[in-house]
Amino acid sequence: MSLLAEPALTASPVVDRPYANLDHAASAPALGAVVDEVMRVLPEYASVHRGAGRYSQITTDRYEAARTQVARFVRARPDDSVVFTRNTTDAINLLAGVVPGETVVLDVEHHANLLPWTRRGRRVVRCRDTVDETLDALVTELRRAPAALLAVTGASNVTGEVLPLGRLADLAHDAGARILVDAAQLAPHRAITLAGTGIDHLVFSGHKLYAPFGAGVLVGRSDWLDDAQPYLAGGGATVDVDGDRVVWHTGAARHEAGSPNVLGAIAIAAACRALTDIGFDRIGVHEHDLRVRLDRGLDALPGVERLAVFGDDDLDRVGIAAFTVAGHSPRAVAEHLAERGIGVRDGRFCAHPLLERLGRRQGAVRASFGVETGADEIDRLLDALAEIC
Repeated sequence: MSLLAEPALTASPVVDRPYANLDHAASAPALGAVVDEVMRVLPEYASVHRGAGRYSQITTDRYEAARTQVARFVRARPDDSVVFTRNTTDAINLLAGVVPGETVVLDVEHHANLLPWTRRGRRVVRCRDTVDETLDALVTELRRAPAALLAVTGASNVTGEVLPLGRLADLAHDAGARILVDAAQLAPHRAITLAGTGIDHLVFSGHKLYAPFGAGVLVGRSDWLDDAQPYLAGGGATVDVDGDRVVWHTGAARHEAGSPNVLGAIAIAAACRALTDIGFDRIGVHEHDLRVRLDRGLDALPGVERLAVFGDDDLDRVGIAAFTVAGHSPRAVAEHLAERGIGVRDGRFCAHPLLERLGRRQGAVRASFGVETGADEIDRLLDALAEIC
């Protein structure tokens, strides 16, 4: 059963049975607490920061409280900035415009954490067979030539494998670089502590955190942000404008010009509170049980092969499993499952270099789950796959 009291499944438009949503890694369904919070604040919604009216003041307080909630959720340092963006991709592009030098990345990255760094110089390190060997390769590259930043995924959006963030932060700092963690797939599943691990910058999206209302977050050290030109030039980012003279804000406001996605920010904060209330220990146990159930079921099916970046047997994984079925294209498998009311993802998951290296140029099938997923949904997936194996 799921971790939530409300039903995890809704009616399928394709077949006359409940819909099994095993596509959380693309966009997770909104939690009831998130929907309730958005509906609660909507009647008093107004523009933020510059209004003296009651609703404007209330909305401003809620928007800034959302910033505080996000900082608490990721255990940020007291002087870290929290900038609201459109999504993870937007947040990484913002940071890519302010990083003062080259960035080192791994070849397992989602395109969002692979493509933006080219503007200041990008060096790609190929993952090795094990995590330890990969970290050694990163150390070698960071010592070979100076870099300003190491940008890594917290959890692979293809395989769910979790990297050791504390060790990565240490090796980046030892080489005089900072570290950015793309936590789009990690934040919904694991507790994160910037202060405890030494992560300098962190990004994630609301729509993968059970708050799909079009907002994301960049959290971390503020000096690069304060020294850079604003991400967007416009109202709200300025202290004063006089002819050609512009005095820009420092802090988050410097990069949040225009009317921000207030409801998106409030939704993210509500999701942070809801996940904290459930507890990541409970979430971890729940997802571990589902993952073991799914892995064993997939391994027992003839012709099914699970994908993995590393050969480490003890590596942590979030609720994501990518696989192929011999003799069937990923799209054919996904369509077969859709006909049975099961939603998964197929393709190359915006991680083309990784799929190429894994020998899956034509893509794979990905099942992903979260707090609302029940064991019955995993079993339905396995039964449907057994029909075509």
